[in-house]
Amino acid sequence: MSEATIFIPTRTLKTAVLFLVFNRLDTTKQVFEAIRQAKPPRLYVAADGARANKEGETDKVQVVRDYIMQNIDWKCEVKTLFREENLGCKYAVSGAITWFFENEEQGIILEDDCLPSQSFFWFCEELLERHKDDMRIWHIGGASTLTNDIVINNDSYYFSNLNHIWGWAGWSNRWSKYDSNISQFPEFKDKNYIKDVFKEFLLQKFWINNLQNVYLKKIDTWDFQWCFTVWINRGVSITPTINMISNIGFGEDATHTANVDSKMSNMLKKEMSLSLIHPSVIMINTEYDSFNFNYLYNLSYLRYFRNRTIQLVRNIIKPKSSKND
Repeated sequence: MSEATIFIPTRTLKTAVLFLVFNRLDTTKQVFEAIRQAKPPRLYVAADGARANKEGETDKVQVVRDYIMQNIDWKCEVKTLFREENLGCKYAVSGAITWFFENEEQGIILEDDCLPSQSFFWFCEELLERHKDDMRIWHIGGASTLTNDIVINNDSYYFSNLNHIWGWAGWSNRWSKYDSNISQFPEFKDKNYIKDVFKEFLLQKFWINNLQNVYLKKIDTWDFQWCFTVWINRGVSITPTINMISNIGFGEDATHTANVDSKMSNMLKKEMSLSLIHPSVIMINTEYDSFNFNYLYNLSYLRYFRNRTIQLVRNIIKPKSSKND
């Protein structure tokens, strides 16, 4: 692993950054400070509008926007996308990324609770340049759950089928294929393409169930659709062998990360040595993927069959209930 105790950049950052914010000033300040240290030459700031049914949220949203705009103290070009109305997670985030990539051929995306190490910016920049013309590579992540006893070589990163979006980078020509409604899902499911992505049964079931909920509009999110976009286009992702992102947003105000006791909350972030050691071949590391997935979701066959049994029982009971009504 190419870990560094301290990080001192040897060159000025050239890559644009998209900063996605909303109503949390505390986490926004911390992530903004990391961006401020990196001094990107172009900063895009996008913010969803306040929710009409949330008392006091309009003021919170405005305070966040004002803080950022008043504290950009380095030389850079600034563009903003401040929504007047609330679009929700699905359309606000994906729309902001589309806006970003309409202006940039490649760039770095950070949400207001994803605190990066400084080397993360230069790690992304180097790999964006290295792989920009290789259409096998679709996503560069900054987060990793790998531990020292799992990593078996000195590579700085590996190729993965899992797209970590807690701090990531990508290219406009890949993002242009993004479909928030995953209209190709029926074909993907019918032809069992998920087996081409994951060999493990539990991973297949997990993703088909979640993608189906996205397709049926039962989940208000944007990131599962990005995973699907990469897979349907036979792309792969890059994941570092050390973690460079700490999610500091777990708590009551979070949309998807409410459990403050989660082991994913406030993970230790490290600095990456920029003498990157590249994998010798572009091949999915299934062992690392399996470890990452199990760490993230803690799935087991016992839990899977228990949930399936509960669902089957419910399906049996429902018709009987309606018959007796």
